[in-house]
Amino acid sequence: MHIKSSLALIIVVFFSLSVNAQRGTYSPYSFYGVGSQSFKATAENRSMAGLSVYSDSIHLNLQNPAAYGDLKLTTFTGGITVNSVDYASENQSDNYRYTTIDYFAIGIPTKIGGFGIGLRPTTAVGYEISESLENQNSVLQGRGGLNTTYLSWGYELIKNLKIGATANYNFGTIENKSLIFRSQVQYGSRDFNESNINGFSFDFGGLYDYYISKHKYIRLSARHQTGSALSAKSTRSASSIVIASDGTEIAVDEIIINDINADVNLAETTSIGVGFGEQLKWFVGAEYNIRTAPDFTALNFNVPNNVSYEDANEFKIGGFFTPRYNSPRGFYNRLTYRAGLRYQDTNMRINGQTIDEFGISFGVGVPAGRYFTNANFGIEYGRRGTKANSLIQEDFLSIFVSFSFNDKWFVERRFN
Repeated sequence: MHIKSSLALIIVVFFSLSVNAQRGTYSPYSFYGVGSQSFKATAENRSMAGLSVYSDSIHLNLQNPAAYGDLKLTTFTGGITVNSVDYASENQSDNYRYTTIDYFAIGIPTKIGGFGIGLRPTTAVGYEISESLENQNSVLQGRGGLNTTYLSWGYELIKNLKIGATANYNFGTIENKSLIFRSQVQYGSRDFNESNINGFSFDFGGLYDYYISKHKYIRLSARHQTGSALSAKSTRSASSIVIASDGTEIAVDEIIINDINADVNLAETTSIGVGFGEQLKWFVGAEYNIRTAPDFTALNFNVPNNVSYEDANEFKIGGFFTPRYNSPRGFYNRLTYRAGLRYQDTNMRINGQTIDEFGISFGVGVPAGRYFTNANFGIEYGRRGTKANSLIQEDFLSIFVSFSFNDKWFVERRFN
């Protein structure tokens, strides 16, 4: 246990540094508000369209805290994604490929319920938009986003009924920059905005299983994420600049336009789900989420007049099938095959057009080693946005993988 604890600590430090340093998106839609959504569930749940209604004893469900009540083994898990995105407008196209670290989490079962701690990027800002006119060149750039570290608890209150709660600490820095260069003008101009955002939000969840036979059951789920206000300290400045030979921006003079302390309000999310399955064999479920409109008016740099926020819906359906988890022969019989489909609004309306997103996903879980240590691989194809109304359509292909390491902790010694 000591070696594994040291390894876990090293992994925590590595993931913490990497999550804060990474560029989590290249989407122009990340310009708005606090950026684009980053976390879409663990690899195994994401392969089922991100369903939070399903959980088991050896995997972590990071969406519904009640799932920690199912946990039987101490579990370490982490995930990464390789993304390829094609961007297209009515007259231009582009492509980016990038890799992101999605989450790192630890779940520990105890006599008073299961506990979980972890770190994940929640939103990401990353864009560079250039425009060239006859006498002027302009560039919009942004980076940063919000990360979340959390503490979760789940407990079986009565037989087959589990409840849970999570305390999230959200934090991060968002930088937005506008550069303008005019012909026959010595200096360019730079408008720079930096917002430091932090604060708490909370999740509550419940899971109930109704057995219709010894192994077959119906599962009901509910969860709620509060739309807590986060503190935002924003500083906006304007500068005259020159560009050095190495590309560095050198400020000739700079003035502070404003320095604001205000609140931004995240969307409040409520989710209900239902599923039907056979233990250790198969499961199929559906989920409906509704998110209230967030309020980002305090971030005056990236909330232009052509953007509004409204309540949004999300639908998910997915499931898995394991031919025979304990098959003594036939490796493929022990694999878990997953698939899912989702559709969602993204709360944003730009130029009068709602920004929608859909995705279809497939995955496979591979058992390996003692205590069901396993790897999970998945792929998702999806589309976000539209070419209509001078907007951009994003077609993305994401390949993701996670590794889960399971062990028994806090086992009393029988011999000295």
